[in-house]
Amino acid sequence: MQTLQLLGTALGLASLAGLNLYLTVFVTGLAIQQHWIDVTQTYPELAILAHPAILAISGVLYLLQFFADKVPWVDSLWDAVHTVIRPVGGAFLAIRVLGTPDPIFDVIAALLAGGVTLMTHGMKAGTRLVVNHSPEPFSNIALSVTEDVAVVGGLALIWHDPVLALVVFSLVLIAIGFFGPKLWRAVKVHAWLIWKKVTSPAADHLETELPKTLPHELDIAHFSVNLERDPIAWAVPGVSASARNIPGNLFGYLIATEHPTPKLAFVAKRRFRHLAEELDLATYKLAHEPKFLSENLVLYSLEKKPKYIFVFARSQRPLVKALAASLQERLTVSPSPAEAAPAAAEPAAVA
Repeated sequence: MQTLQLLGTALGLASLAGLNLYLTVFVTGLAIQQHWIDVTQTYPELAILAHPAILAISGVLYLLQFFADKVPWVDSLWDAVHTVIRPVGGAFLAIRVLGTPDPIFDVIAALLAGGVTLMTHGMKAGTRLVVNHSPEPFSNIALSVTEDVAVVGGLALIWHDPVLALVVFSLVLIAIGFFGPKLWRAVKVHAWLIWKKVTSPAADHLETELPKTLPHELDIAHFSVNLERDPIAWAVPGVSASARNIPGNLFGYLIATEHPTPKLAFVAKRRFRHLAEELDLATYKLAHEPKFLSENLVLYSLEKKPKYIFVFARSQRPLVKALAASLQERLTVSPSPAEAAPAAAEPAAVA
């Protein structure tokens, strides 16, 4: 049981350090100094956190983070700086808890604890980067307050029941590992959009011809939905938003074929296989939505449930405008000759 308590405390402090290292150190040190918790028998090496100098420094740094965390993009810059600091701090806290004199075990514990801290730090930093896609500050403030409450609540759980904390933090880390790939894809897309916005400002005056070529592996994948082997009218690179049968944040191609009725497909490489999905555009309408970091094309229908959103960099605005014009033309399907003949004969009958 004592071993489980040690592991629960070490794992908990390392995890919380990834969210807010300074608040974790400050609250723990303050609790020791004020005798809210007694570590003299269980974790004597943690008593150093109650030193006035450590309390002062961690308190000042937490105050700085308190304000930095609530400003869009400043929080992401702060997280980038702390990509090394937080894992080192989490490893230090775990080693102080375990308190083993064996240098080999210390190194192993430091590596494992640093990895745990890096996981929670990555989740925090990735979430902040995605939230910063919207420039309003309210979501940043809400996230910052939630993280601070989670740190204080997590510390209370650690000191109240370390074994339960071991279970809870283990489940949290499993959840991070499960949802991590989805978050990583979102972070990669947002980093790409930021890079494109900074390095390639949009140029509305340029005219862009829609490309028609596909990478060979995606060209092969497109054949699975292009059974009639219609020639490609255009193939524009973009990013998918989550929709039915299409995962979100996939880099791929939006493809239209030369066909009398609207035919559109999205193809992308997903891990070790390829995704190819044909979109039924009957009754669909188009909306072009310029965003802070991106140009979005929205395909929606009042009669059907799935809504498709495709994301493009701001620097691709001329390309997206040409794409929107082509899509709009394809969505406006002219009546067939059989349908047009009665309409043309009707005025003659009235006359």
